[in-house]
Amino acid sequence: MKTLTIGGRKRQIAAISLDLDDTLWPIAPTIERAEARLHAWFESYFPDVATTYPVTAMRALRERIWLENPALQHDFTATRLLSLRDAMLPLGALEADVQTAFGVFFDARHDVTLFPGTREALQRLAARWPLVALTNGNADLNRIGLAQYFHARIDARSFGAAKPDRGIFLAACNAAQAKPQHSLHIGDHPHQDVFGAMNAGMHAAWITDPSNAWRGPLLTHADHVFEGPHLRAANLSELCASLLD
Repeated sequence: MKTLTIGGRKRQIAAISLDLDDTLWPIAPTIERAEARLHAWFESYFPDVATTYPVTAMRALRERIWLENPALQHDFTATRLLSLRDAMLPLGALEADVQTAFGVFFDARHDVTLFPGTREALQRLAARWPLVALTNGNADLNRIGLAQYFHARIDARSFGAAKPDRGIFLAACNAAQAKPQHSLHIGDHPHQDVFGAMNAGMHAAWITDPSNAWRGPLLTHADHVFEGPHLRAANLSELCASLLD
Protein backbone atom coordinates (compact mmCIF):
# COMPACT_ATOMS: atom_id res chain seq x y z
CA MET A 1 0.00 0.00 0.00
CA LYS A 2 1.38 3.40 -0.99
CA THR A 3 0.58 6.70 0.70
CA LEU A 4 -0.44 9.50 -1.64
CA THR A 5 -1.54 13.07 -1.09
CA ILE A 6 -5.10 13.18 -2.42
CA GLY A 7 -7.41 16.11 -1.87
CA GLY A 8 -4.84 17.70 0.41
CA ARG A 9 -4.73 14.67 2.73
CA LYS A 10 -2.49 11.63 3.03
CA ARG A 11 -4.31 8.54 1.72
CA GLN A 12 -3.21 4.94 1.52
CA ILE A 13 -3.87 3.44 -1.91
CA ALA A 14 -3.80 -0.34 -2.39
CA ALA A 15 -5.28 -0.68 -5.89
CA ILE A 16 -6.21 1.29 -8.99
CA SER A 17 -9.06 0.78 -11.44
CA LEU A 18 -8.98 2.36 -14.88
CA ASP A 19 -11.53 3.19 -17.52
CA LEU A 20 -10.48 2.19 -21.06
CA ASP A 21 -12.22 4.10 -23.88
CA ASP A 22 -11.21 7.78 -23.93
CA THR A 23 -8.84 7.17 -21.01
CA LEU A 24 -6.24 4.92 -22.65
CA TRP A 25 -7.18 5.65 -26.29
CA PRO A 26 -9.64 7.94 -28.13
CA ILE A 27 -12.80 6.01 -28.93
CA ALA A 28 -14.55 8.23 -31.52
CA PRO A 29 -11.98 7.78 -34.32
CA THR A 30 -11.71 4.08 -33.46
CA ILE A 31 -15.46 3.53 -33.90
CA GLU A 32 -15.52 5.66 -37.05
CA ARG A 33 -12.81 3.49 -38.61
CA ALA A 34 -14.62 0.32 -37.56
CA GLU A 35 -17.88 1.55 -39.07
CA ALA A 36 -16.10 2.45 -42.32
CA ARG A 37 -14.50 -1.01 -42.54
CA LEU A 38 -17.85 -2.67 -41.91
CA HIS A 39 -19.46 -0.59 -44.64
CA ALA A 40 -16.69 -1.52 -47.08
CA TRP A 41 -17.35 -5.18 -46.24
CA PHE A 42 -21.06 -4.67 -46.93
CA GLU A 43 -20.18 -3.11 -50.30
CA SER A 44 -18.21 -6.23 -51.21
CA TYR A 45 -20.51 -8.94 -49.87
CA PHE A 46 -23.95 -7.40 -49.23
CA PRO A 47 -24.33 -4.41 -51.56
CA ASP A 48 -28.06 -4.11 -50.80
CA VAL A 49 -27.24 -3.57 -47.13
CA ALA A 50 -24.55 -1.03 -48.05
CA THR A 51 -27.02 0.88 -50.23
CA THR A 52 -29.85 0.79 -47.68
CA TYR A 53 -27.62 1.54 -44.69
CA PRO A 54 -24.73 3.89 -45.38
CA VAL A 55 -22.59 4.57 -42.34
CA THR A 56 -24.80 7.35 -40.97
CA ALA A 57 -27.96 5.27 -41.40
CA MET A 58 -26.39 2.23 -39.73
CA ARG A 59 -25.28 4.43 -36.86
CA ALA A 60 -28.81 5.81 -36.49
CA LEU A 61 -30.21 2.28 -36.52
CA ARG A 62 -27.87 1.18 -33.76
CA GLU A 63 -28.83 4.22 -31.68
CA ARG A 64 -32.52 3.44 -32.16
CA ILE A 65 -32.01 -0.20 -31.18
CA TRP A 66 -30.08 0.93 -28.10
CA LEU A 67 -32.88 3.28 -27.03
CA GLU A 68 -35.57 0.67 -27.67
CA ASN A 69 -33.84 -1.91 -25.47
CA PRO A 70 -33.19 -0.30 -22.07
CA ALA A 71 -32.49 -3.68 -20.50
CA LEU A 72 -29.51 -4.04 -22.86
CA GLN A 73 -28.10 -0.53 -22.66
CA HIS A 74 -25.14 -1.85 -20.64
CA ASP A 75 -24.32 -4.35 -23.41
CA PHE A 76 -22.88 -2.78 -26.56
CA THR A 77 -22.19 -6.19 -28.09
CA ALA A 78 -25.83 -7.25 -27.84
CA THR A 79 -27.20 -3.98 -29.21
CA ARG A 80 -24.69 -3.99 -32.08
CA LEU A 81 -25.74 -7.53 -33.00
CA LEU A 82 -29.42 -6.60 -32.82
CA SER A 83 -28.88 -3.68 -35.17
CA LEU A 84 -26.97 -5.86 -37.64
CA ARG A 85 -29.75 -8.44 -37.62
CA ASP A 86 -32.32 -5.71 -38.17
CA ALA A 87 -30.38 -4.40 -41.17
CA MET A 88 -29.21 -7.65 -42.75
CA LEU A 89 -31.79 -10.40 -42.27
CA PRO A 90 -34.63 -8.65 -44.15
CA LEU A 91 -32.24 -8.24 -47.11
CA GLY A 92 -31.45 -11.94 -47.42
CA ALA A 93 -28.53 -12.44 -45.06
CA LEU A 94 -28.29 -15.39 -42.69
CA GLU A 95 -27.44 -15.40 -38.99
CA ALA A 96 -23.94 -16.65 -39.88
CA ASP A 97 -23.52 -13.55 -42.04
CA VAL A 98 -24.56 -11.35 -39.13
CA GLN A 99 -21.90 -12.98 -36.95
CA THR A 100 -19.29 -12.46 -39.67
CA ALA A 101 -20.28 -8.80 -40.03
CA PHE A 102 -19.96 -8.32 -36.29
CA GLY A 103 -16.52 -9.91 -36.43
CA VAL A 104 -15.44 -7.42 -39.10
CA PHE A 105 -16.58 -4.54 -36.91
CA PHE A 106 -15.19 -6.03 -33.70
CA ASP A 107 -11.76 -6.68 -35.19
CA ALA A 108 -11.58 -3.07 -36.38
CA ARG A 109 -12.86 -1.83 -33.02
CA HIS A 110 -9.61 -3.11 -31.49
CA ASP A 111 -7.40 -1.18 -33.91
CA VAL A 112 -6.81 1.54 -31.34
CA THR A 113 -4.16 4.24 -31.10
CA LEU A 114 -3.04 4.72 -27.51
CA PHE A 115 -2.69 8.22 -26.15
CA PRO A 116 1.02 9.16 -26.01
CA GLY A 117 2.81 7.69 -23.01
CA THR A 118 -0.05 5.36 -22.06
CA ARG A 119 1.84 2.07 -22.28
CA GLU A 120 4.75 3.44 -20.26
CA ALA A 121 2.34 4.81 -17.64
CA LEU A 122 0.60 1.45 -17.34
CA GLN A 123 3.95 -0.28 -16.89
CA ARG A 124 4.87 2.06 -14.06
CA LEU A 125 1.49 1.88 -12.35
CA ALA A 126 1.29 -1.91 -12.64
CA ALA A 127 4.70 -2.19 -10.94
CA ARG A 128 3.24 -0.49 -7.85
CA TRP A 129 -0.43 -1.48 -7.69
CA PRO A 130 -2.81 -4.16 -8.94
CA LEU A 131 -4.68 -2.58 -11.86
CA VAL A 132 -8.29 -3.44 -12.71
CA ALA A 133 -9.82 -2.44 -16.04
CA LEU A 134 -13.35 -1.12 -15.42
CA THR A 135 -15.28 -0.41 -18.59
CA ASN A 136 -18.76 0.04 -19.99
CA GLY A 137 -17.39 -0.99 -23.38
CA ASN A 138 -16.38 -4.30 -24.92
CA ALA A 139 -12.68 -3.83 -25.62
CA ASP A 140 -10.57 -6.98 -25.25
CA LEU A 141 -7.24 -6.10 -23.64
CA ASN A 142 -5.61 -9.22 -25.07
CA ARG A 143 -6.40 -8.07 -28.61
CA ILE A 144 -5.03 -4.62 -27.88
CA GLY A 145 -1.90 -5.97 -26.22
CA LEU A 146 -2.37 -4.47 -22.77
CA ALA A 147 -3.68 -7.43 -20.75
CA GLN A 148 -0.31 -8.04 -19.10
CA TYR A 149 -0.65 -4.83 -17.09
CA PHE A 150 -4.00 -5.71 -15.52
CA HIS A 151 -4.82 -7.91 -12.56
CA ALA A 152 -8.48 -8.18 -13.65
CA ARG A 153 -11.08 -6.76 -16.03
CA ILE A 154 -14.66 -5.87 -15.10
CA ASP A 155 -17.04 -4.89 -17.89
CA ALA A 156 -20.67 -3.80 -17.85
CA ARG A 157 -21.83 -6.63 -20.09
CA SER A 158 -20.49 -9.36 -17.81
CA PHE A 159 -21.42 -7.57 -14.58
CA GLY A 160 -24.97 -6.77 -15.72
CA ALA A 161 -24.88 -3.03 -15.03
CA ALA A 162 -22.86 -0.06 -16.28
CA LYS A 163 -20.95 2.67 -14.56
CA PRO A 164 -21.85 4.71 -12.55
CA ASP A 165 -23.59 1.78 -10.83
CA ARG A 166 -22.07 1.52 -7.38
CA GLY A 167 -21.86 -2.25 -7.54
CA ILE A 168 -19.54 -2.40 -10.53
CA PHE A 169 -17.01 -0.22 -8.73
CA LEU A 170 -17.20 -2.43 -5.64
CA ALA A 171 -16.66 -5.43 -7.91
CA ALA A 172 -13.45 -3.81 -9.13
CA CYS A 173 -12.30 -3.29 -5.54
CA ASN A 174 -13.11 -6.92 -4.72
CA ALA A 175 -11.15 -8.10 -7.76
CA ALA A 176 -8.11 -6.23 -6.47
CA GLN A 177 -8.77 -7.32 -2.87
CA ALA A 178 -8.79 -3.70 -1.75
CA LYS A 179 -11.26 -1.66 0.26
CA PRO A 180 -12.98 1.22 -1.60
CA GLN A 181 -11.37 3.81 0.68
CA HIS A 182 -7.97 2.41 -0.32
CA SER A 183 -8.74 2.38 -4.06
CA LEU A 184 -8.33 4.99 -6.79
CA HIS A 185 -10.37 5.02 -9.99
CA ILE A 186 -9.08 6.80 -13.09
CA GLY A 187 -11.39 7.80 -15.92
CA ASP A 188 -12.48 10.53 -18.31
CA HIS A 189 -16.23 10.72 -17.73
CA PRO A 190 -17.42 13.08 -14.95
CA HIS A 191 -20.57 11.11 -14.17
CA GLN A 192 -19.73 7.51 -15.08
CA ASP A 193 -16.21 7.60 -13.67
CA VAL A 194 -15.82 10.42 -11.15
CA PHE A 195 -19.24 10.35 -9.52
CA GLY A 196 -19.47 6.57 -9.78
CA ALA A 197 -16.17 6.04 -8.00
CA MET A 198 -16.80 8.62 -5.29
CA ASN A 199 -20.31 7.28 -4.70
CA ALA A 200 -18.75 3.86 -4.10
CA GLY A 201 -16.38 5.34 -1.51
CA MET A 202 -13.33 5.36 -3.77
CA HIS A 203 -10.95 8.15 -4.69
CA ALA A 204 -11.36 9.51 -8.22
CA ALA A 205 -8.92 10.92 -10.76
CA TRP A 206 -10.38 12.78 -13.74
CA ILE A 207 -8.58 12.57 -17.08
CA THR A 208 -9.67 15.65 -18.98
CA ASP A 209 -8.57 18.49 -21.18
CA PRO A 210 -7.03 21.26 -19.02
CA SER A 211 -9.66 23.69 -20.33
CA ASN A 212 -12.49 21.67 -18.78
CA ALA A 213 -13.41 23.43 -15.56
CA TRP A 214 -15.33 21.56 -12.89
CA ARG A 215 -18.68 23.32 -12.85
CA GLY A 216 -19.84 23.06 -9.29
CA PRO A 217 -21.20 20.00 -7.51
CA LEU A 218 -21.69 17.13 -9.92
CA LEU A 219 -24.58 15.48 -8.17
CA THR A 220 -26.23 15.27 -4.78
CA HIS A 221 -26.87 11.68 -3.78
CA ALA A 222 -28.40 10.69 -0.44
CA ASP A 223 -26.47 12.69 2.16
CA HIS A 224 -23.46 13.39 -0.03
CA VAL A 225 -22.57 16.25 -2.33
CA PHE A 226 -19.82 15.35 -4.77
CA GLU A 227 -17.95 18.52 -5.60
CA GLY A 228 -15.37 17.15 -7.99
CA PRO A 229 -12.53 14.68 -8.40
CA HIS A 230 -9.76 14.23 -5.88
CA LEU A 231 -7.17 14.41 -8.67
CA ARG A 232 -7.15 15.55 -12.28
CA ALA A 233 -4.69 15.42 -15.16
CA ALA A 234 -4.63 15.94 -18.91
CA ASN A 235 -3.72 12.31 -19.59
CA LEU A 236 -2.64 9.09 -17.91
CA SER A 237 1.03 9.86 -18.41
CA GLU A 238 0.71 13.15 -16.54
CA LEU A 239 -1.32 11.54 -13.76
CA CYS A 240 1.21 8.73 -13.42
CA ALA A 241 4.00 11.27 -13.00
CA SER A 242 2.09 13.05 -10.25
CA LEU A 243 1.38 9.77 -8.45
CA LEU A 244 4.87 8.30 -8.63
CA ASP A 245 7.37 11.14 -8.95
